[in-house]
Amino acid sequence: MKITLNLNGQEITKDIEPDLLLIDFLRAQGCYSVKRGCDTSNCGLCTVLLNDRPVLSCSVLAVRACNGTVLTLEGLQEEAKPLATFIASQGAEQCGFCNPGFMMNTLALLKEKPNPTDEEIKEFLAGNLCRCSGYEGQLRGIKGYIAYLKEEGNHHESI
Repeated sequence: MKITLNLNGQEITKDIEPDLLLIDFLRAQGCYSVKRGCDTSNCGLCTVLLNDRPVLSCSVLAVRACNGTVLTLEGLQEEAKPLATFIASQGAEQCGFCNPGFMMNTLALLKEKPNPTDEEIKEFLAGNLCRCSGYEGQLRGIKGYIAYLKEEGNHHESI
């Protein structure tokens, strides 16, 4: 079957099998920030934005993205770079494997709630598994990034 979608700002049309998962489709397009972790929707490593909403790409068929918009970390480099710096500054990037999922969910959260409380941040990130840290470093990094955005007057209209 043929699908057409906007992937990171670029319109693409591909022939796919009807049972192809979105994670496999995206990785075949060179989106290697989309990680395979659990294949059971429990770790958050495969998080992407589908029509501006975070989804676990290991649990979504690629055909669901037809005529839609998919954003991966590759398409959000400008927004993601300072966020990654803040997370790393808190020692929360030990192995880095979980960071794409954390960053995708954080960017989605900030689009929805530009000034979230600690509880809202924790709730939004609850599905992200990190085996290296106690999550406090990520929380401090995210809060530092939010403070930076306020200070700089930056907003996420471009996401």
